[in-house]
Amino acid sequence: MSRLHHLARIGIGIVVTAVLVSPLIAQRDAPPAATLPAPLRDYRPVTAERLLKPEEQNWLMIRRTYDGWGFSPLAEIDKDNVGRLQQVWRVPTDELKVHEAAPVVNGGAMFISTPNNQVMALNAVTGELLWRYRRPRPKDVFVLHDTNRGISLYGDKVFYAAAEAVLVALDARTGKEVWTKTVADNKSAYYITLAPLVAGGKVMVGASGGEFGVRGFVAAFDPDSGKELWRTFTVPAPGEPGSETWPKGDQWKTGGAPVWVTGNYDPDTNIAYWGTGNGGPWMGDQRPGDNLYVASTVAIDVATGQIKGHFQYNPNESWDWDEVSPPILVDYQRDGRTIKGLVNVARDGYLWFLERSNGPIRFVEGRPFVTQTVFRSLDAVTGRPDVDPARKPGTGKRADFCPGPHGGKNWPPVAFSPQTRMIYIPANNGLCGILTGVPVKYQKGRSFAGSQSGGQFTAPGVDHIGEVQAWNVDTGQKIWTYPYPTSPTWGSMLATAGGVVFTGGTNDRKIHAFDAASGKLLWEFVTTSGIVAPPSTFSVNGKQYLAVHSGWGGDPRGMNNGLNRLFPGQYPEVPEGGAVYVFALP
Repeated sequence: MSRLHHLARIGIGIVVTAVLVSPLIAQRDAPPAATLPAPLRDYRPVTAERLLKPEEQNWLMIRRTYDGWGFSPLAEIDKDNVGRLQQVWRVPTDELKVHEAAPVVNGGAMFISTPNNQVMALNAVTGELLWRYRRPRPKDVFVLHDTNRGISLYGDKVFYAAAEAVLVALDARTGKEVWTKTVADNKSAYYITLAPLVAGGKVMVGASGGEFGVRGFVAAFDPDSGKELWRTFTVPAPGEPGSETWPKGDQWKTGGAPVWVTGNYDPDTNIAYWGTGNGGPWMGDQRPGDNLYVASTVAIDVATGQIKGHFQYNPNESWDWDEVSPPILVDYQRDGRTIKGLVNVARDGYLWFLERSNGPIRFVEGRPFVTQTVFRSLDAVTGRPDVDPARKPGTGKRADFCPGPHGGKNWPPVAFSPQTRMIYIPANNGLCGILTGVPVKYQKGRSFAGSQSGGQFTAPGVDHIGEVQAWNVDTGQKIWTYPYPTSPTWGSMLATAGGVVFTGGTNDRKIHAFDAASGKLLWEFVTTSGIVAPPSTFSVNGKQYLAVHSGWGGDPRGMNNGLNRLFPGQYPEVPEGGAVYVFALP
């Protein structure tokens, strides 16, 4: 047995023992610094400067950089040797349900979050449990999608958003609570699944709950005290810009547009870009108008909370195409000009090329990346889609459409490589849906969707659903596609300077590595469950590691089960249960 594997076995043993310790261990008095494990004793505070220019060996936020690229400059693991990757350690999380958080690494300390209000700090090299935080939930807690998409680091704190819509600041060295702040009323169906965004000296979060008549928002808090600094609603009140796109009356109070994926940030303009979800109720004919800022990207001034620009993908949205994934910030070429770009791979099945500024967002180009039957064309200047009315569901009106409500790409993030100039997309191509609207009245804490599903079907000629796509941002052309014959994909993407793209997302429980230039499959490894969370990579003492959170469930399980009903026996069920995996070259 190699020394590395011996250490891994020791690390796993320590973790299993530590799991039996009371969950309240993190609430005890902090131990003296000298007694802390080395990764915590030597913990380096995360400054604003470090977040702006992170060291190549660290992964300090869920996508590593503010632009959302999901790209690492590390290159020890490359397309020539990635096939030799081996598991170094694995640590179970002791939680079921879907795990969607990226491992975040500062020095030798790794931080992860899980469903059921848990944060864990681990030794990034050995897997040793350094501390565990659990927040007890209220007995009457409301959480429709029980997951968490990660933590953020700033100063000597770990910021975590508990499901019951409470923002928590933890001491990074001990896991002890520093402060907590209630963000929204959980009894009114607000809950949080996203990782906080720390930028411009503020901690920002949004909330889920779009199916229950919430009014979406982004709120900013002081990282030292938890004091609320501003709150910006994504459905305008009467008299505010955009309110004219809503019916007269009180529908704006329950208009939806939830914000449940972490935004990206432009430090040059101090603007954060956030995506918004479905309207309340789902059927647009029950809320006539464009309904800003439903299904949009909004540009928010981090200093003031002012909405300085927006782009709406689906005016009067009626398909449950939450466009919550924020666009990545990447400059690209068009007609000999460099465009300060925003690129969004949307749930509506279109790849949108936009232009950012100190506020307004301008449409440049849009093209379908999967089978799309709803948009007949896009306006060449504004990007507004011409919708086929036969493909738009309404109250008492059945419609079938492609892609279905899960979208051509759901929330899992794309990655971008500045070396290949390609974006890498986890796409579900040819899976369509049927919806019919029903009348609904708002009742606090009750479903406000007003829609009935007629199931899903596949488009004619489809021989697979899940695939990885690579598109060149300068030409707007698709370069390669890797199909998954019997699986959808919910695989978040990671690109590296080693010329490798990593992703999971499939029902075979594997993490995959592809040649970033050609799409050739280079390596895969079977985990105990399916992988939905974004992989990350880091190095300690000059050695590069790959980390990923395994744990299937939620919407990926629902889509896979639906496909298995369409094609019995072809889409295997996936066991649930979370675990963190770390790999390295021997």
